[in-house]
Amino acid sequence: MNKKAVLFDLDDTLLWDERSVQEAFDMTCREAAEAAGVDPKALELAVRKEARALYESYETFPFTQMIGINPFEGLWGNFREGAAPEFRIMERIAPQYRAESWTRGLRALGVDDPELGAKLGERFPAIRRTLAYVYEETYEVLDALKGNVKLLLLTNGSPDLQKEKLTGVPKLAPYFDHIIISGDFGRGKPDPSIFRHAVELLGIDPSEGIMIGDKLTTDILGSSRIGMDNIWINHHGAEIGEHVPPKHTVTRLKDILSIV
Repeated sequence: MNKKAVLFDLDDTLLWDERSVQEAFDMTCREAAEAAGVDPKALELAVRKEARALYESYETFPFTQMIGINPFEGLWGNFREGAAPEFRIMERIAPQYRAESWTRGLRALGVDDPELGAKLGERFPAIRRTLAYVYEETYEVLDALKGNVKLLLLTNGSPDLQKEKLTGVPKLAPYFDHIIISGDFGRGKPDPSIFRHAVELLGIDPSEGIMIGDKLTTDILGSSRIGMDNIWINHHGAEIGEHVPPKHTVTRLKDILSIV
């Protein structure tokens, strides 16, 4: 395959964000269990449920969907950057959202303790900020590609949060010729405009690039919309179902090298 550029998603493609979030929940919920006698896993499930519902109730929800910021990023993000006015609203409500999500989670288990909820709401982001993981093959793959093709990182999310994630793994960003964050651009994957912006920065035709990502609904759909080939990293044996099918499918990052 003769490609001039490779575009990578960040979260759960190069950066193991799912592991970081899970470990932050595990540690925070164990602290809650010691304080209130609740079952840690039951609390995690309750907080995840309450956080989603509360997140969807805010006026900023359509914006977060468009930019690609999920409820669990809301549980630790500060949203201090980004030109869109919605970021200022999110910055203002974030502390309340964190406290209320944990308070409601506790209440669902029969513990009515807003003070503990507020404490857990601040412990989760503090713990999450100590946890930054890349997949074991990330640097091996990037080393193999660097210098042979142009590299672009295309990630959905809040500008300050995505930059903070990259700061946590300082070796990662220097591999890339360009980094595009949806919150800076103003639209998120799968909107074709952010993919067109990427190929313009790279100075290539869509057919000369390939998108690597773990989400059918953003990475694969968006790249397909501009006629770009793609590789879906299917970590968990998911079914394609009615989604736009990827050009290629792999189960681990290293497998993309035989295709690219």
